[in-house]
Amino acid sequence: MTAKITSPKMPPLPTAEDLVRQAEAVIPTPYGDFLMIAYSDSATDYAPHLALVHPEMDPEKPVVIRMHSECITGDLFGSKRCDCGEQLDFALTQAAAKKGMVIYLRQEGRGIGIINKLKAYQLQDTGLDTIEANLHLGLEVDSRQYDIAEKILEDLQVSEVKLLTNNPTKIYAFDNSDIKMVERLPIVIPAVKENEDYLRTKEESMGHLFK
Repeated sequence: MTAKITSPKMPPLPTAEDLVRQAEAVIPTPYGDFLMIAYSDSATDYAPHLALVHPEMDPEKPVVIRMHSECITGDLFGSKRCDCGEQLDFALTQAAAKKGMVIYLRQEGRGIGIINKLKAYQLQDTGLDTIEANLHLGLEVDSRQYDIAEKILEDLQVSEVKLLTNNPTKIYAFDNSDIKMVERLPIVIPAVKENEDYLRTKEESMGHLFK
């Protein structure tokens, strides 16, 4: 007998107005050096939002950026259920080559957290898609907040961006912003059998721009 899957309540996320630059240091990576800056409403926050900024980024010109939401399964453990790890790898490569930045938002699982994400995966294994699984748990399909990234860009004095994304919601996030998106740069990652359905749902039901 399968145990009933319930969803824990998510604690409220700090608003963009609460964010403060807490600490920074140069981090050497396989892609090159980045200045990593931590943003949070508290200096003791265990999981602050992060900006990985190329040391030669020029805020006077349109900056290549990626607003990447945390995906511990894909980013850290290389899960093939999604394309997040590959997108992060591509974004860091582009940020290094084009003197841009990656903003790493701690919004795991489109904002539902890792525990709920694993529960959603369990439901997906019974036949639900990624949208249906979230709704079955009583959660929003996507509860991410991109004004957080805009606040970080403002702090870094960036006024124009070239946005690495396939997600139309990230594009719309700049519609009423003081920051101008001058170009969308696609990130197209080839599907594998483990994430074909996931990517199809993103394209057909969430409007992601894969073509």
